[in-house]
Amino acid sequence: MKTKLTLVMAVFAITFSFAQDKRWTLKECVNHALENNLSVQRAKYTTDLRKEDIATAKGNRLPGVSGFATHGYNFGATFIQGVGLVTIDNLTNNFGLNTSVNLFDGFRVKNSVKQSETNFEASKYDLEKMSNDISLNIVNAYLNVLFNKENLKIAEAQVKISEEQYKRTKELVEEGVQPKGNLLEVEATKINDENAVVTAENNVAISLLELSQLLQIPNQGFDIQDVPVDINTVALLYNNTTEIFEKALTNQPDIRSAELGIESADRQIDIAKADYYPTLSLGAGLNTFYTHRQGTKDQFNFSDQLDNNFGQNFGFRLDVPIFNRGQVKANVNRAKINQDIAQVNLSDQKLALREAIERAFINAKATLKEYEAAQKSVEAQQLSFDYAQERYNLGATNSFDFEQVRNRLVNAQATLTRAKYNFVFRTKVLEFYYGIPIIEE
Repeated sequence: MKTKLTLVMAVFAITFSFAQDKRWTLKECVNHALENNLSVQRAKYTTDLRKEDIATAKGNRLPGVSGFATHGYNFGATFIQGVGLVTIDNLTNNFGLNTSVNLFDGFRVKNSVKQSETNFEASKYDLEKMSNDISLNIVNAYLNVLFNKENLKIAEAQVKISEEQYKRTKELVEEGVQPKGNLLEVEATKINDENAVVTAENNVAISLLELSQLLQIPNQGFDIQDVPVDINTVALLYNNTTEIFEKALTNQPDIRSAELGIESADRQIDIAKADYYPTLSLGAGLNTFYTHRQGTKDQFNFSDQLDNNFGQNFGFRLDVPIFNRGQVKANVNRAKINQDIAQVNLSDQKLALREAIERAFINAKATLKEYEAAQKSVEAQQLSFDYAQERYNLGATNSFDFEQVRNRLVNAQATLTRAKYNFVFRTKVLEFYYGIPIIEE
């Protein structure tokens, strides 16, 4: 028993260690979300339903076949003239087979099949749209984790600087170069920097929680790979939004779904108009009727009688609509209104797409300018900080002035980091609209 328990604990420890050591790549995150997200699974099932609608519509082309069987038993007294009251038992069996096929139904089945095929294609585009949205959310959340991790590194670097500053100030105070009050100020700064590290660590933990919840997996032990993001490898490839928009009209699934919505509405009009046409069907059947009759011997001239009938039927049926209380006209008008709505939906989707592209383009350009400005600011603030630190170590400047210089450097670094990840994500959005896959295979 002890050996088994030790083995179980060892397996648990290995599994737990793997969960802790596992670092998810961006591609793994996206693929996991697309395979396991409940909303995506629900959309897949909806697509499966639309596929079954095609099978149902096509099935209406086939003849319908049905069989039936009845069994009955009745008994009692029956008066027969010249004989009198006779007790008769009847045992009856009836078997039949009927079939019918539509020869003409106003093209209802034909248009129903085409409509169900159109709806199936539209559902696949709806699934693709949902998958794309989830993928972009995963990318954004992933970059947010990287952003917070980089901020944590900046905060940790500031703690090291404040520790060196504290050590140097303590030496200057002991040498009598600076007053003891300066050491207290530097110590307070070091504590603030340590608190900033705690805040940065919390931000990393929260961003990891948000990503794990998007993936719908437990957060315990969850982490991602630390991928260096070099903005020099990212470029704004387009000079205007027109090219992106024209390309997006051909590849965005929500546009194709809206276009197919119009096709489906067109088919619905044809289906509604089918009720204006006469319908013609062919029917055929086989029927056998078996009766076993038995009467009382001393009252009737037979003791047992068997009736066995077999018949066939064959015929055409023509139904001609004459007056339908205006129902067909109303159905056609309703279908035409739905067609107009589908047209509006397409226009609305195109407008929303153009607005989204223009907004993403302007944001990307603005963020690029912000990054370039922040990059220059960091370079300038770094030189200023190096100079101030050298002066502080020599006792030529006080801790307050040094802290002001350092804060400007920290703020510039934070602005640069934020602009970098914002630009990367917004560029990824523009590439997505242009038709470049969110995650390369």
